[in-house]
Formats: sequence, C-alpha cells, structure tokens
Amino acid sequence: MYKYIIVGCGFSASVMAERIANELKEKVLILEKRDHIGGNCYDYKDSNGIIIHKYGPHLFHTDYKEVFDYLSKFTDWIKYEHKVLAYVDGQKIPLPFNFNTIDKVYDKNKAEILKNKLIKSYGKGKRIPILELIKNPDDDIKNLANYVYNKIFVNYTAKQWGKNPEEIDISVTSRVPIIIDYDSRYFQDRYQYIPKKGYTPIFKSMLRNRLIDIKLKTDFKKALRLDFESGEIYLYGEKFEGTVIFTGMIDELCGFRYGVLPYRSLKFKLKTINKEVFQETAVVNYPNDYKYTRITEYKHIHKASSDKTTIMYEYPCEYRKGEMPFYPIFTVEAESMYRRYRELINKFDNIILLGRLAEYRYYDMDDVIKRALETYERIL
Repeated sequence: MYKYIIVGCGFSASVMAERIANELKEKVLILEKRDHIGGNCYDYKDSNGIIIHKYGPHLFHTDYKEVFDYLSKFTDWIKYEHKVLAYVDGQKIPLPFNFNTIDKVYDKNKAEILKNKLIKSYGKGKRIPILELIKNPDDDIKNLANYVYNKIFVNYTAKQWGKNPEEIDISVTSRVPIIIDYDSRYFQDRYQYIPKKGYTPIFKSMLRNRLIDIKLKTDFKKALRLDFESGEIYLYGEKFEGTVIFTGMIDELCGFRYGVLPYRSLKFKLKTINKEVFQETAVVNYPNDYKYTRITEYKHIHKASSDKTTIMYEYPCEYRKGEMPFYPIFTVEAESMYRRYRELINKFDNIILLGRLAEYRYYDMDDVIKRALETYERIL
C-alpha cells in the first residue's frame, strides 16, 4: 500500500512526507514512537493559556529565504528577536557577550579600551569564537577572553555537554561567540520569527493530506526489520520494496551492533508562578550556579493574558539507552563508530538517513528543513 515509510515526525520527516504526498501524490506511512507529532518542536497550551515548548525553547531563525518561504505556506508569523541574560556573580548580563555586556561588567574607562582594541583586532560587527579570542596576544583582550571563558563558557559547557570546551567539536563551541558590537540579539539571522499559533499547528497543516497515515506510539522496530545479509527490508513481515526515510538514531536502526553512540540528554521541570512575569527575558542562563543551565519563561515568547506565568528549568544529563537523546557528542571515537553504522546502512539501496540523529550532526531547525527540501529534490 505504501511506497514510502518515514520513521519519526519532526521537521525532517514532516517536510519529506508533505513533499511526497503533495508533489508526488504517493502514499506515506509515518511511524512515531511518541504520542504526538512535531518531534522536539511539539508545543501546547497549558492551563494558564500559555504556549509551552515541551522540549525546551525553539526559536525560528534563518538566513535561508527558501526555508522561510516554505514554512510560510503553513503558518503566519510574529516578529521575535531572542534576548538572553546570564546570571554571573550576582548580576544578569547580556549574552552573547557584546559591547553592552562589557559596559555592564567593566568601569567606563576599561570598557572603552576593550571595545576599541576589539574593533581594531577583529573589525566592528564580527562574531569571534571564545577559543579564538583567547589566543589573542594583547593582555587586555586575553584577560577579557579569560573572564568570558571562566565565568560563562567553561562551566556552562561542562554542564551542557559533560566535557571541557577543548573536548567539544569547534562547530559547537563556535555557536556562542563574542560579538564586536552593541547587538544583544542572540541570533543575527535575516528572518527571526515565531509561528503565530505555535509549532504544532505547522505540523498539522503540513501533514493534512489523505495520502499521509500517521501511527503514533509505534516503535519502528515493531514494524520494520532490516536483513543486513540480503539488504532487504520487511514491513510487518512482508518484503518492502519502497523507500524508508529514517530520522531516528542510526545506532538503534542497526540494533546497536557496534555499541551506543554518545548523546547528551535533557530533563525539564515546569513550574507555575503566581505573578505576571518572573524574569526579564525569555531565557536566563546559569553557567556557574545551580544544576540547571537555564530558565525559560514562555510568556516572553508567546504573549498570553494571564496573571500567572509558567517557567521551565532545563537540566542537561548523561544519555542512557532507552531515554530520549537530544544532542550527538562529537568525538573521534564517535565519528568512527558512526562511519561504521553508515557503511552498514549503505548496503540498503532504499534507506535515506535524514536529520540530527540519523546523520549524527548538530543541525539547527532551519538546517534540518533545508536539508530535507534538498534531499527531496536530489533523491526523490
């Protein structure tokens, strides 16, 4: 009955399902082990009428016009520029570290010296990764870099990843730079919005097609079986001649035969506060204090009329088999194991690996959508 089976129901999976059903006019079966669509972008309204992102804050930002135009077919937007504070030494300072932060941390004379030296060394408006800044030979810049490294970067990284910054791939550490400007926005992308009614309605709109069947609370292992000797796939015991688009964990797809790839997981704690506003911005990071890394207050993201507010504490933790993985951990050993799994999947002509877990890459939301659109055009 189905020419395409898609495992997962996040953006990678939903973009592919939407394209296949609406463009190719083919039937698609989506297998999702959770009880909802939308993957980690799933959101809902709580009892206070506040839209909650179940798996932590997701803010849409991109420089890809094609991604923005594509999603705009499924949602209206509200302009939203994300601002973040960090709790350091008893005060809240803007992140990423920028000229506003320097003005708050240092006295006026010292702040002017630092800003001028940064502009001279790197150029106004540049975004400099902390591990690059720390190599600067100038004593003032080096002291600034050490302050940022020790007060903001190293402990947050240790909590988030369970490793020191030097052990983490540069593609991750470069995501939190120092900005040589007075720009306190967390992102500098051309398109910065949030969906007017939340993310879940986007997925409902994308998947609203009679050619798309969705089975929730369905572990793919109960439906699909891969024969690694013959390179054949079986769906509910019958040989499947179509295409499988897999967006889950590649090591799980292969039965963990080479071991479990390293991931980082998260735990969340929601709390209702009997006041209209709890904190100054949507997100406040806690790099040095407490076990949680950040507190998100969702009323700052999606405005709501309520005399109460809902906040979320986010606790990074070690991933254990059977739990929900959030981030691949990039090490030489992990990359080697991933390549072995990839070679194993290459035995199958009709499996497409797509997304953060299947490709073992750190994709942002817009990257995932762009990759899915490109994969559809290139392969299907």
